[in-house]
Amino acid sequence: MTSSTPHSETTATGAPRAGGAAPLAGRTVSRVGYGAMQLERLRTDRAAAVALLRSAVELGVDHVDTAGFYGEGFVNDVVREAIRPDDGVLVVSKVGAAPDPGGRFRLRLAQRPEELRAGVEADLAGLGLEQLPLVNLRRAATGPGLRAEGDQAVDLDDQLAEMTALRDEGKIGRIGISNVGADELRRALPVGLACVQNAYSLVARDDEDMLRLCLSEGIAWVPYFPLGGALPGLPKVTDEPAVLAAARTLDRTPSQIGLAWLLRHATNILLIPGTADPAHLEANIAAGAIDLDAETLATLDAVPSRPMELSMD
Repeated sequence: MTSSTPHSETTATGAPRAGGAAPLAGRTVSRVGYGAMQLERLRTDRAAAVALLRSAVELGVDHVDTAGFYGEGFVNDVVREAIRPDDGVLVVSKVGAAPDPGGRFRLRLAQRPEELRAGVEADLAGLGLEQLPLVNLRRAATGPGLRAEGDQAVDLDDQLAEMTALRDEGKIGRIGISNVGADELRRALPVGLACVQNAYSLVARDDEDMLRLCLSEGIAWVPYFPLGGALPGLPKVTDEPAVLAAARTLDRTPSQIGLAWLLRHATNILLIPGTADPAHLEANIAAGAIDLDAETLATLDAVPSRPMELSMD
């Protein structure tokens, strides 16, 4: 899953790079990747899940984002089956949560160092790898989602020490970080971050300073909720009049405009939109080829940013 590919405009399979090329974890990958979380929706049709992921690879995706707590292991199983060694796909995982089938959200926080290690071990087994090329540490002190309390409120330095130890042991290749504030990001820089995954979209740009810091440091910015609105109460990119107008003018969908804006906004932005629908997959990948002229970009840039604070407690 992790063999290097040439620094070219095609992937290891010969497909044009979706959205062009960009560096990630010492590799060159397509700027439009795939977030595998939605594959859980195909739990009752495993063949369809495998086929969808194969289609992504054939369309130029070579960056797949997964986690052991997605679908209680089902998603990693699909990734293991669908991705072949000669596909040259960079499979990125994350730790900081664990499956909780009987719980309210079907997952729980797993922030303690020993839990991070257990998550890495589980992903190694689930994905059938000897090393995870890139693992994101998913924090829970800020941002949308579950918040850490009690013994789950772990100091960042303790977590980074465990992640660094796992890297030194060869269990992981590179370290990323997710769901962090500016102070946490600066504290994490010395470990040599490969990427940052934060909630970010056209309508939620509070992290702009962090994005620019990552750009200057050569760190990839991989936004989750790239269209906003993934949870009730969050602003939606596809509701914005400027986005709707651009979609009509360019004969594209509002979602495609939102994704295309991200790719044009900063060169270190990499996308991992997720879907369980083949048509949506093709549309997401096609967004990488949309040309937004200066006037359209200026109009979209003027869309106001709104707070994206949402707790799932």
